[in-house]
Amino acid sequence: MNKNAYNQYKQVQAQTANPGKLLIMLYQGCIKFLNLAKKGIEDKDIEVTNKYLQKSQDIITELKVTLDFEKGGEIADDLDKLYDFMNRQLIAANIQKNPELIDQVIDLMKDLLETWQEVVKKNN
Repeated sequence: MNKNAYNQYKQVQAQTANPGKLLIMLYQGCIKFLNLAKKGIEDKDIEVTNKYLQKSQDIITELKVTLDFEKGGEIADDLDKLYDFMNRQLIAANIQKNPELIDQVIDLMKDLLETWQEVVKKNN
């Protein structure tokens, strides 16, 4: 499958996904970008590192702005704080070129991903 067709497929998939599946896609995308940023650090490629850390931060920002504090209550507050922490870690990782800070965020993202996969699985 060529890259353009794949991108179109992913776009349609995102547009038709239910909110839980969309969250899963965002978490998966963020983890992918974080791993690419780590590879950039290993390869001493500052441009690649910055590019993928920025993409990861964009996803985290999107997750943050879509929080529903009215319905989500304490969980939304906790996620808001967690997303802030993740963004701070990624800023520090980008400045320091420290892959361990990225690993911390990957671990948190994986935990969130697993949680939402269970929620979606139970609701299907």
